[in-house]
Amino acid sequence: MIRVENLCRTYGVGETQVSALSNVSLHIKEGEFVAVMGASGSGKSTLMNILGCLDTPTSGSYLLSGESIKEIDDVSLSAIRNKKIGFIFQTFHLLTRLSAQENVALPLRYTNTAKQQASERAMAMLDKVGLRARAHHKPFEMSGGQRQRVAIARALVNEPKVIFADEPTGNLDSKTSHEIMELLCTLHQQGHTLVMVTHEEDIAAYAKRIIRMKDGVVIEDSGC
Repeated sequence: MIRVENLCRTYGVGETQVSALSNVSLHIKEGEFVAVMGASGSGKSTLMNILGCLDTPTSGSYLLSGESIKEIDDVSLSAIRNKKIGFIFQTFHLLTRLSAQENVALPLRYTNTAKQQASERAMAMLDKVGLRARAHHKPFEMSGGQRQRVAIARALVNEPKVIFADEPTGNLDSKTSHEIMELLCTLHQQGHTLVMVTHEEDIAAYAKRIIRMKDGVVIEDSGC
């Protein structure tokens, strides 16, 4: 599913140049549930951004489902993000003026999906995360856990190859965090590929494989 070889990412030029990633190599198989851990500045967020096609590497190679990501244009990157990748963010990133169903259907606007079909698929995804009854509620009418479930449904609506979760429980209390992680585990059991960034050991423990980073390099990989 994901193959990274000697991945490097630097920012700035000359004396102000900073290395965020240095010769990172890793492979993630289809159906894996992987947690990427590390302190602030370890490179885990930079790695997530590159794997999620939100950024491109300075050097090295990245293959997603056999397709090289390194030097493709922004339009192609956008198409890959919409077709192959689902995102779950710490701050949910829901549009406040839209209902839960409309938020979930949003990624389908950028495809050839008919409006009625998009609405039906969004409802099916809300049903999958246990929120059918909240389909017409707006984000401010829902709890943090419910909003994250909406975000998960949105990540699933395009049937992506891989789901990236960036600190998915960062804004939730411990009980709700457990509920969200149980939902992610269920998705994994159903065959979804999950890559999650977290700094919390108890959250990472839900994953089947943990990759630890420090100073832009992988220092430990339980899958090796």
